[in-house]
Amino acid sequence: MGDRLEDRVAVVTGGASGNGRAICRTFADRGASVVVADLRETPRQGGTPTHELIEADGGEATFVECDVSDRADLESAVDAAEAFGGVDSMVNNAGIFRGEEFLDVTEADLQAFLDVNVKGVFFGAQVAAERMLENDGGSIVNMSSIGAVRALGTYPSYDLTKGAVTSLTYSLADRFGGEGVRVNAVMPGIVGTAMTEEDVPIVGTEQGDRYAKSSIPMARFGEPDEVADAVCFLASEEASYVNGETLVVDGGVTHTG
Repeated sequence: MGDRLEDRVAVVTGGASGNGRAICRTFADRGASVVVADLRETPRQGGTPTHELIEADGGEATFVECDVSDRADLESAVDAAEAFGGVDSMVNNAGIFRGEEFLDVTEADLQAFLDVNVKGVFFGAQVAAERMLENDGGSIVNMSSIGAVRALGTYPSYDLTKGAVTSLTYSLADRFGGEGVRVNAVMPGIVGTAMTEEDVPIVGTEQGDRYAKSSIPMARFGEPDEVADAVCFLASEEASYVNGETLVVDGGVTHTG
């Protein structure tokens, strides 16, 4: 797949940490230039900033501070791709996640989820599509979750927003497929990132290990690189006839677990 991303330009929201960091590095490893768009430059899990790591490995990358709930920030992120030749791939990865009791959710709680997980994806796709239609098309990959289709009772706001992302993906694939812009989504299960380790206490514990072995057919949680491989496949020419797809990356739990 490497040469299929050569000379491409990717914008990745939430690219400083976790899955986003792995996505950025995988794009770069396969020949793409990368715009790392995030609220923070320093990874949540610690270490060298993503764009600096890519540059140290001989790739091309830049960092743009980006609040995805602000359309102007998303425009700035896509503008930054012009330095490399313009956006070819937009990965709407940024999101927030936390457990909650449904009866305790406030308007402010729900609005925070909608602003980042839905509004951020909606306008990230909109800004990218505008540019792609002016050029030679492109690929948009949205980050959904198995929570969109599998009941996770302690995460109602998160599940709601990921259902919206999945629905939006189908709608945009229908709208833009005939104009050279493919739109797909990746639907991860539980992946070992700093966010899940901090916000989902089950990860990294003996209880979590027992859960994985008893509930996930592959008997383990996913790795960020595995999510990144799926995203880069959908963005590449290897997926040139894939449009409106939700690629599940969950070890088999959704449909067989």
